Amino acid sequence: MTAQPRQGMSETGHADLTLDDYLPYRLSVASNAVSRLIARAYEDRFGLTIPQWRLICVLAEDGPMTQGAIVTRTVMDKVTVSRAAQGLSRRRLVERAEHHDGRSHLLALTREGQRLHSEISPLAMAYEAALIAGLAPAEVALLKRLLCRLQGAANALAGDAAGPR
Repeated sequence: MTAQPRQGMSETGHADLTLDDYLPYRLSVASNAVSRLIARAYEDRFGLTIPQWRLICVLAEDGPMTQGAIVTRTVMDKVTVSRAAQGLSRRRLVERAEHHDGRSHLLALTREGQRLHSEISPLAMAYEAALIAGLAPAEVALLKRLLCRLQGAANALAGDAAGPR
């Protein structure tokens, strides 16, 4: 009689991959669901993409920045940041100014961009509140800490020294 593999184990003795139990998959699916929900609201009400909204938030929070600094801060790729900046510039929500290095530009929110940020921020906070309504404050704090640790572990495995913010 041959030995049968244990539940969740392959014949080679390695754990079988079950997608719904695979943490990277669960994180991706949850992130996509939240992003889709919020993207619909920002697009429908304000005509903004998620990258544009992130760029607005970073500039509102951190002040004028180069596109390179925004790439680092948001972990979005250069093309995504460039497209978001161009779209916001066309709408006069951000403006470009010469950077002291002469090779890049600083992006800054215009008054209209600041106004839009002030209008959207309460909506963003309401979405967050609705998403975490079923969690205790301690669970929310733990979730945030764990996500930062996972991001740090992923960065370390990728050889990226930049840690989570």
